[in-house]
Amino acid sequence: MRFGARLALAVTTLIVTVTACGAPHGGGSQPRAGQDCGPYARYGEHAGTTVTVYASNRDREADLFEETWADFAACTGIDVAYEGDGEFEAQIQLRVEGGNAPDVAFFPQPGLMERFARAGRLKPASAEVAALAKEGWSADWNGYATVNGTLYGTPLVANVKSFVWYSPAFFRDRGLSVPRTWAELMDVTEKVAASGVKPWCAGVESGEATGWPLTDWIEDVLLRQAGPDVYDQWVSHEIPFNDPRVIRAMDTVGSVLKNDRYANGGYGPARSMASIAYQEGGTPVVSGDCAMHRQASFYAEHWPEGTEIGPDKDVFAFLLPGTDRTSRPVLGGGVFAAAFSDRPEVRAFQEYLATADFATARMKKGPFVSANRGVDPADAATLVDRLSIQLLQDPKTQFRFDGSDLMPASVGAGTFWKGAVDWIGGKGTEPVADSVERSWPRP
Repeated sequence: MRFGARLALAVTTLIVTVTACGAPHGGGSQPRAGQDCGPYARYGEHAGTTVTVYASNRDREADLFEETWADFAACTGIDVAYEGDGEFEAQIQLRVEGGNAPDVAFFPQPGLMERFARAGRLKPASAEVAALAKEGWSADWNGYATVNGTLYGTPLVANVKSFVWYSPAFFRDRGLSVPRTWAELMDVTEKVAASGVKPWCAGVESGEATGWPLTDWIEDVLLRQAGPDVYDQWVSHEIPFNDPRVIRAMDTVGSVLKNDRYANGGYGPARSMASIAYQEGGTPVVSGDCAMHRQASFYAEHWPEGTEIGPDKDVFAFLLPGTDRTSRPVLGGGVFAAAFSDRPEVRAFQEYLATADFATARMKKGPFVSANRGVDPADAATLVDRLSIQLLQDPKTQFRFDGSDLMPASVGAGTFWKGAVDWIGGKGTEPVADSVERSWPRP
């Protein structure tokens, strides 16, 4: 599933025109006195132009994006009009069909981006953007934004989803060690439950995208139990959605998340997670009412204000373990920038977003992960971000992209998400998996 606050508590819209001073300025942005515009000379001058951007990132995440490209906007003269919407997946389709497409959209699902590319709505990446993409990212990452051999977008944000957040003090006070195998993880789970604390907490409510944290869980466990090859076959529908190995993974997740003894710490019975916003899902870890919260690297943005991250701080994270200590499968996701317009200022903006300079500047402003090979993990804002970048850059990592994001949008962002909510509410595993399988688009 997706990055950051694209999954929101409520439906709101934030429209900001970025200028050098952070407020609207008629006729385009202008550089500040003494500002060094040398780094942006390659993008040309586009005074008086506007580039509209539509995405799911809101609140603090939106602010950090705007702060990052503010100098670019000022030096090139481009006003970047940003709109963040918690209902991005549904609204982008309505806007495009209604003739109101943005110049640039940040897609959290490659499957959704592919739909627009196949429909001829997206513009192919320019030669400059394609060259930057080849330089900065692996073939796998570029492949997520390639349709029929044509590159349409570039990776903007990456995340590692296979993290379990925990309180080091909680573990230390109870003599618990960070587990390195699935069996050890279940042993920790049982010990915490025996102490009277529900070991797991979660929130899966996210507006139109409610359910994605559950699909992440299922994908992560399938990747560990069945391996990368089976995972790939499932995502591409070479094996059916309701394959017995998928059923097994769902039941394994259910043994934790549908178990009232193990979940939902700090909130109530296990099924309560369906009404808990994902941003709040891990909060009980800080108060000691829950031991562990499986969530992506971007969850660093959602801890209560003042929460410190580190091995001896308020919270930290470990990689969700596999069957043995040597395997290191990693589930991740990302956001891709793609354009509906082909004007010079739009191409310049998309080119800037594709650089390691943009990724590094954004990293220095707050929690953020990039899979760009040109970024230095040392520039990461948190230790978890640093670990994420190191994992993404390590050729030994068995990385796989979020399955629901790669599936056809009607399935991944539709029946799978909805089915997961029905499942956590009490519906059986096989009926849910069978229903999703029946919904898969036929050739």
